[in-house]
Amino acid sequence: MTKDAFIREVRDAEAMLYHISKSILKNDSDCGDAVQETILKAYEKLPILKKEKYFRTWITRILINECRGILRKRKNVIPYEEYMDNMRLTEEDSYSHLYMAIMELPEELRILVTLYYLEGFSQKEISEALDIPDGTIKSRLSRAREFLKVKLSEEEKRPATEKNSKRSKRITGKGKMSC
Repeated sequence: MTKDAFIREVRDAEAMLYHISKSILKNDSDCGDAVQETILKAYEKLPILKKEKYFRTWITRILINECRGILRKRKNVIPYEEYMDNMRLTEEDSYSHLYMAIMELPEELRILVTLYYLEGFSQKEISEALDIPDGTIKSRLSRAREFLKVKLSEEEKRPATEKNSKRSKRITGKGKMSC
């Protein structure tokens, strides 16, 4: 692959790389770091790529490994539950209920949903990128769809006042029982 072809492929994949990293890391600055490191590593290891048609799958695999490395480095920094509570408070108004439901999926399901539904990867491409059998991908996607269906139907059933009062209690700390 030539330098110009590499640049063209990276530009075409840039938004996809960001979306995938966002589904794993959830933090914009970490996502930017992961994408940047991925591009550097991909350029350095470009001679290893055997077939150019697998560039997208190959660079996605590099990105996922980079994201997992970032997660390992910051593992003891913030507990996941605390982070998700903060995410709900700050992003609830700016993102759809679907986005919030996707972000509540376990990481293994969140990555698959992002790759398959948001980035348009085929199940075969995901299988190659993640080194997971096709059957496992199908069952995990089915599990993710079921989770999202339940989560979104729960959201629709709650009255708007209940949503607002729960959010208000979460923000203000009121509504807790005294000991």
